[in-house]
Amino acid sequence: MNIFGSSILVTGASGGIGGAIARELASRGANLILVNRDPARLAEFAATLRKDGAQVTALAGDLALPGEPARLIAAALAHAGTIDILINCAGVQTFGLSADEAAHDTAQLFQVNTVAPIALANAVLPHMLQRGSGQIVNLGSIFGSIGFPCFASYSASKFALRGYSEALRRELAGSGVGVTYVAPRFTRTGFNRSVVNRMADALKMNQDEPEQVAASVVAAIEQDSRDRYLGWPEKLFVRINAVLPRLVDSSLMKQAGLMRPFATESTR
Repeated sequence: MNIFGSSILVTGASGGIGGAIARELASRGANLILVNRDPARLAEFAATLRKDGAQVTALAGDLALPGEPARLIAAALAHAGTIDILINCAGVQTFGLSADEAAHDTAQLFQVNTVAPIALANAVLPHMLQRGSGQIVNLGSIFGSIGFPCFASYSASKFALRGYSEALRRELAGSGVGVTYVAPRFTRTGFNRSVVNRMADALKMNQDEPEQVAASVVAAIEQDSRDRYLGWPEKLFVRINAVLPRLVDSSLMKQAGLMRPFATESTR
């Protein structure tokens, strides 16, 4: 899909990856609708983009609240008149041992990572289907294909988003509305707590910058990609895990032992 002149809604827009995506889209002439739960941070980010000539509508909203996705889509349509592309980038992460995870944290994680993107898609689909065009882009994770120890709930939420994206893409075949799933590997942003960054460094995990991920997301949009997995050898491991998961088990079980001290630290 063409970026220039398109009306694009981005959630998590002033965060690491979301902010980088918004800047990349602005540089390509998109009309942006930015959503973030922090009004002050969102206003500051939107003002910065406007100074560079971007057309930006800023909508503050907390996707963890029931009913908020539908309200935001309605507000976006009222302001912009149309939404050509929806990019679900907002997310939360839990890191630690599953036995230590609070039920409230698990519920909030699924609300933001899985329920909200589905609700946003459901709310915008009637508009896109009536027009016979549109694109829904869901930001997942390599952990959405490889269940990672100490990220059990986060992995599960991204597994669910990947499954939803696949099913919705098949459902919408021939409608003019496409669905793209992009799965980054570990990305160094403020999204990760200090202990997660230290764990990633200790395990020598491959890491990308937000701008690299943003460039891949925009390329996936322009090429109407169905899905895109970022990083080598991570994309290879996704394929291996799909057909030979027991082969991957032994490697990740060894890693779990190295991760456990950091996971224990995160709950103190």
